Amino acid sequence: MARLRLGPLLRYVDEETATVWVEASRPCVAQVRCADGAAGSAPTFQVDGHHYALIPVTGLTPGTETTYEIRLGGDGDAPPVWPLPDSPYPPSTIRTPSYEAGDPVRVTFGSCRWAAPPADEHDPVGPDALDTLAARIAADPAAERPDVLVLLGDQVYADETSPATRAWLARRRDLSDPPGTEVADYQEYTHLYYESWLDPEVRWLLSTVPSCMIFDDHDLIDDWNTSAAWLADMRALPWWRERLLSGLMSYWVHQHIGNLSPAALATDPVYAAVRATPDGTDALREFAARADEDPSSVRWSYRRDFGRVRLLMVDTRAARVLDEQHRAMLAPDEAKWLREQALADHGTYDHLLIGTSLPWLLPHLIHDAEGWNAALCRGERGPRWARFGEDLRRRADLEHWAAFPSSFAALADLIAEAGSGDAAPATISVLSGDVHHAYVAEPTWPVTDAAPSARVLQLTCSPVHNSVPASIRLGFRFGWSRFGRALGRRFARHGRAAAPRIGWRRTGGPWFGNQLMTLTLRARDASLTLDQADAQRGLTRTASRHLT
Repeated sequence: MARLRLGPLLRYVDEETATVWVEASRPCVAQVRCADGAAGSAPTFQVDGHHYALIPVTGLTPGTETTYEIRLGGDGDAPPVWPLPDSPYPPSTIRTPSYEAGDPVRVTFGSCRWAAPPADEHDPVGPDALDTLAARIAADPAAERPDVLVLLGDQVYADETSPATRAWLARRRDLSDPPGTEVADYQEYTHLYYESWLDPEVRWLLSTVPSCMIFDDHDLIDDWNTSAAWLADMRALPWWRERLLSGLMSYWVHQHIGNLSPAALATDPVYAAVRATPDGTDALREFAARADEDPSSVRWSYRRDFGRVRLLMVDTRAARVLDEQHRAMLAPDEAKWLREQALADHGTYDHLLIGTSLPWLLPHLIHDAEGWNAALCRGERGPRWARFGEDLRRRADLEHWAAFPSSFAALADLIAEAGSGDAAPATISVLSGDVHHAYVAEPTWPVTDAAPSARVLQLTCSPVHNSVPASIRLGFRFGWSRFGRALGRRFARHGRAAAPRIGWRRTGGPWFGNQLMTLTLRARDASLTLDQADAQRGLTRTASRHLT
């Protein structure tokens, strides 16, 4: 009899359908049975000896909530494997929206989560915000909860493993050989997901709150695709190709396919190829190799609509152009896709959310330092400064939108266009993480430009479960200051970097700690809350404001 190894994860949910992801111990037919009669099933597919299924659930009723169970077997007599016996948590449910009834859309987001240690061990970085969110929902299942959990990168840390994982790796191979205590292959990636998603609170939370995900660098390795020189150095390492292919394969299995709607899955050639054979490992590996060799052949970005709320999740890692003379955060096809999705059916959405793991608007000192660094690496001050700039870029992680000046300006232009005109949405929010603190920033356009009528915000929330040194905290605070801004302009002048056409100011934060932000969107109204994890009090409200 098949056992449930990982999951279930409730991924896509709309008014009448849902998808649920599971990993089973052997090949089987995975089933979802809902208390209201809705159901779905899917045969597992195999990747490197693991058996997965993404189960489409149909027949759901808009505006309702139903409990569900998981069964693993091809007949109706297979016993349920979820909920777990003697579970302390309420039954997992699927809540469907009713957008015609005017239901609000609650979007909770954050990034950067180290797996929490077992409950009986000391947690060196404090309480996990996902654990505390799970505890709050479990304590009052009928209360408000997120309609979607948006995880903006670093869902696992392939390059910063826990003591428990390092001990497991040491039993598997010699850690004196590269890549040492970092993960090396697909099997080791699966261990990271077990460690992260078998956390009891997180496992239950992900079974009952839908989720959207996108990768960032630590899902593969720190500084992933920071520059052409970095990429050339990594490709020269004998262990890197297996690490990269395994990282992309495991991301596709554990995160990417669950981001897609049932309709998108039905026409996805990679999904079809992996499921068409008894063992889809080779088909998936070929796809990952193609993604490495020609990033423009693959799209990790995707769109989700929640009634009149549009979410565009943007790949800002694999889709980069790294040539120093033509650097871009998004390749031309990817930039074209983002533009088309933002402007498609303009006027049919009230709120536009752009999910990008890396913040668009940074503290002014950091923004100017990244533009200066990009100019140095481009050769504006000669080859010696270019070598210095490349070394500094890697050491200081100078690789956000500001490090790609043309892309920064293009995103500003797109936001202005999408936020203008009679059909403009009420708000446009750029949702980001990465920088291990939270803040709100708002841009301003010069009077000579057509400023958008939509309210535009940079909403940054990180980490979910991680830490930031005191020195870095001080640096972020200084970066927003008047003196930091003046210092940044000196950097920019040295690099002959042009000043950005737009300005911006911080209107909230910085807040430090393990935390989650929530946007509540109803019609053309928007509000924002920030909740921080507290060891004694669970999630505590740190900030709350009305946005429209």
